[in-house]
Amino acid sequence: MKKLILLSVLAAAGAAHADVIYSNGPVVGGNGLSVLASPASTYGFGMNTAAGISVADDFTVAAGTVWNVQSLDFFGYQTGASGFTFTGATWSIVSGDVNNGTVVASGSGAVTNGGLQGYRVLESTLTNTQRGIYKANADVSDFQLAAGTYWLRWSLTGSLASGPWQPPTSDAREGNAAQALSGAPFATLTEAGSGLTVELPFGVNGTIAAAVPEPSTYLLMLAGGLAVAGVARRRRQAQ
Repeated sequence: MKKLILLSVLAAAGAAHADVIYSNGPVVGGNGLSVLASPASTYGFGMNTAAGISVADDFTVAAGTVWNVQSLDFFGYQTGASGFTFTGATWSIVSGDVNNGTVVASGSGAVTNGGLQGYRVLESTLTNTQRGIYKANADVSDFQLAAGTYWLRWSLTGSLASGPWQPPTSDAREGNAAQALSGAPFATLTEAGSGLTVELPFGVNGTIAAAVPEPSTYLLMLAGGLAVAGVARRRRQAQ
């Protein structure tokens, strides 16, 4: 009996394992660096919960699938930190417009140390270790996302005075990431030196399943199957 209980517990633990189901990275390159390359001039963008500053970026759940979300990964730094200094995350997921869409999930709470990812540096100071980028993992109450486009909005708290700061993706690709300053609406982030838009790294962890058709869809499928069967039967009778 004890063996059966243990196997059941292990099976349940395996089923609950959260895999990375979406990454908006990369956070750093293969050399472990996120390089601020000229003419760009912004090390990181503010995402300080205490100052009312948040950032946001969008993602899409593919048609025919459902995401079961179990945790979220955020990436940032506090200048001069010698280790993991993040203490909490505030986040929400919005369907539709980043400012006026429908909030489908949200939360605020402690984060755990997901490890040092690398460093935010200049082209001329590749060995600088002042800006260590860490992963902050936020465990969430499981929720589901159906197919569609969403915005993830977030901010972090930290134990140091600097930041928290949000680096862009290390590939410096353009995108539609946004930032909201102290109660103002979200607006597209533009890198000050280059004038280009940016993307922000984040991760979603959980499982992906095939979407279950609505009852009306089942009825249509059944009706279609009956119609095909009827045609086949009439053809056999006519032979």
